Amino acid sequence: MALEIKDTSTRDASGHLGALLGILSRRTRITARERMFFTEQLALLLATGVSLHAALQGLRTQTDNEALARLIEQLFSDIAEGKTFSYALSRHPGVFSRTYVNLIAASEQGGFMHQVLSQLLEMDEKREQLRATLVSALSYPAFLIVFSLGVVAFVLVVVFPKFGALFSAIQDQLPVTTVMLMAMSGFLMHYWMPLLGVLVGAAVAARYWIMSPAGAERLDRLKLDLPGLRGIFVKLYLLQSLRVMSLSLANGVSIVDTLAACREVVGNIVFQRFIEGVETRVQEGGGIAPGFQAAGFIPATVEQMITVGEETGNLPTVMARLADHYERELEKRLKALSRMAEPIMLLVMGAVVGLLVSSLILPIFKLSRAVH
Repeated sequence: MALEIKDTSTRDASGHLGALLGILSRRTRITARERMFFTEQLALLLATGVSLHAALQGLRTQTDNEALARLIEQLFSDIAEGKTFSYALSRHPGVFSRTYVNLIAASEQGGFMHQVLSQLLEMDEKREQLRATLVSALSYPAFLIVFSLGVVAFVLVVVFPKFGALFSAIQDQLPVTTVMLMAMSGFLMHYWMPLLGVLVGAAVAARYWIMSPAGAERLDRLKLDLPGLRGIFVKLYLLQSLRVMSLSLANGVSIVDTLAACREVVGNIVFQRFIEGVETRVQEGGGIAPGFQAAGFIPATVEQMITVGEETGNLPTVMARLADHYERELEKRLKALSRMAEPIMLLVMGAVVGLLVSSLILPIFKLSRAVH
């Protein structure tokens, strides 16, 4: 009987390759929009009277997102083992912040989880709206800057070299701008590789400096010290921190846990140290207001309202109103800057293009008159 030899090497290799591609194609990160979808659906199910266990089970079977389905599966397993929902959420710090976990923990004790989930959803929606406003305000000026640099590079590298021999006949009569641009064109043509290396090296060095503790602190301090940036970033950090404080304190989270959660929300080392100072004063038996008064970059209005809110016991409401106020102020400021930046960038772009064109046209006119 002849032996049948099966070549399984190709099949095994293709199987391993398919498995590897399947693993690589799986996303392990949950985006903010996916977290918002999870929060919204869970709040809706709990508000209709569905138990947490049944709600997670239903969400697990209904979602088409593989990464979100795995997350819900892990939450469901923890709940089935008797663990609290806040503990299950705390095992995924990359998805659920400390504020999220603390509010869920407080709602578990008070029995109003669906209301807290709705508030968390509203906070996430406002954060995403603010991020969209920031991107919208910066995208068009950034596009104009990149486009202008591209036009300048194209003219210097492609257009000017073609007129080099032509302009050499009237070298002494060339305008100063034409001479300078011809020199820049020649430098780019002959030394573009070393220049590219220097630019890449400078970008890498700048990135390492920004990522270093000293560089990150210096950059964060500039955000709060420079006159043009100070008003924007102070409003942004106050908006983020006051929103978290208001929501947390209104739902029974302790002041210490609230302040600890605020340090994770604000991505500025200097502002985080300010929050740590407030937390230290609270732990020593003081209030929140003295910590706000000790900071030099906090507006006087905020200090006064925090003091009044703490004295009257109405601190969550005061913080919520301050957060809403700074949200409106920040949106107005960003829109105003965007409206100012667009015509300024167009004027700068027009001036650059006009300089390039005039540096080419004027020598050509002189050549034509010399010929005639």
